Amino acid sequence: MGDGPRIAVWHRDDFRVRDNAALAAAARDGDPQPVFIFDPQFYESGMACDARKRFVHQSIAALDAGYRDRGSSLVLRHGDPGAVLDDLDVDCVYVNRSVTGRYGRERDDRLFERDDVEVFADDGVDWTDRGRGDYDWQAQAEVYFERERREAPTELPANRIERTATVDAVETEYGVEPEKTGVQRGGESAAWQRLRAFTDAIGDYPGGISAPTEAEERTSRLSPYLAFGCLTPRQVHQYVKRETGDGRAVSMFESRLYWNRHYSQKLADWPGWTETAVNPVYRGLYRSEHDEALAAAWREGHTGYPLVDASMRALRETGWLNFRMRAMCATFYHYVLRCWWQPGADHFYRHLVDADAAINYTQWQTQCNLTGVHPVRVYNPRKQIRENDPDGEFVREYVPELRDLPDEHLARPEKAPLSVQDDCGVRIGEDYPRPVVEFEARREQAREDYARLADRAREVIEHDPEIRRRASLSRRGRPRPDGDESGDRPTAEEQASLGDF
Repeated sequence: MGDGPRIAVWHRDDFRVRDNAALAAAARDGDPQPVFIFDPQFYESGMACDARKRFVHQSIAALDAGYRDRGSSLVLRHGDPGAVLDDLDVDCVYVNRSVTGRYGRERDDRLFERDDVEVFADDGVDWTDRGRGDYDWQAQAEVYFERERREAPTELPANRIERTATVDAVETEYGVEPEKTGVQRGGESAAWQRLRAFTDAIGDYPGGISAPTEAEERTSRLSPYLAFGCLTPRQVHQYVKRETGDGRAVSMFESRLYWNRHYSQKLADWPGWTETAVNPVYRGLYRSEHDEALAAAWREGHTGYPLVDASMRALRETGWLNFRMRAMCATFYHYVLRCWWQPGADHFYRHLVDADAAINYTQWQTQCNLTGVHPVRVYNPRKQIRENDPDGEFVREYVPELRDLPDEHLARPEKAPLSVQDDCGVRIGEDYPRPVVEFEARREQAREDYARLADRAREVIEHDPEIRRRASLSRRGRPRPDGDESGDRPTAEEQASLGDF
């Protein structure tokens, strides 16, 4: 060790030493020199909240500790990745490919063409011909999940690259001061701790997904660790299977890991998910009538619909929401407020600590039926509060104006008698807003809008194979188009498809 070629192992969103293809190959081929580059774009784009930046910084520190345990260290640099790679005194660069959008995809396409860069793809995504769409994704994903994990090197040579940046200096330069509360700590060790705790209690998983307060405890909360590669989906899958065997809870959770990979495949195939409606019939829908005042009320949690407002405030205050609340807020924004989908999807991506472009944007397009193959399902926030927050625990935590309002009035506080409002010390319309729009009328209007476009959207799907491939779902756990007449109760398969980690 120490006599082979010096290989920079460029970490980006793979903050782990275990099950890391680039690191394993570098240890086999020469002397690994681990490097992380603080890319100014991540800090200046306005698309990442400070809590997510801090999560990344904690993950960097944990990765450095993992390397130091093995005799090496993680070198930190700051600047344009291409320029930094040029400046490294190494023979070549090994890097893991990952699914990215927008700037990240352009950066990777540019840098991965370099002769000194070797790219490794061991993530269950087919990279052979992006956009081809005729591969057997199901078989490929199953192979990925069952294939043996990459072992971490037990000993590594000292890292001889000069460290020229620090986490503290970067946080100072970019003013990273997280305000969100209750955010999980980043890093590989924290990820394993969370995985073990979830696995020990996995029997509580079924039935704890939809209610927002229960979901905080009963879902895995592994999503940020998966998004930043502190764990791989394969590690999670194999650990849960090994420790628990089979059963309903394991099957439900396993399906979510498959859907995680499936949506990554979708974005790998077509980068337009982040900014262009899949079905051209819906491109620009509601853009010309986008009401910024309504969008602002939604972002700030002042719509007059308590469960929507509690969810949007929770997103801003904690950086996390369970799937059902994400879906409800997305459909409310698009169908009920009649706002253009992309600013809403961007707002979620900006505030979510577990933001994953593949899951966030494909789910927004799915929930808003911009594919032309999904039902127009508008979650009724009044019905949802009765079913998923009947005692008002979640609403009262994030909408303190309604804390003393009796349970029976939480779904529609504007209907509470004035005497009740006076007794509770809240006046609807002053202390808490009246509904900014009338839900039932807006829901019906949205259904009419989509009904008018349905034939054209189906025609596109039927006659354009490329768009049909983009809009289609995997065979595994494919959601059924049928549902109850209320339009807001997804089947078990549909819940499993929507990135609820």
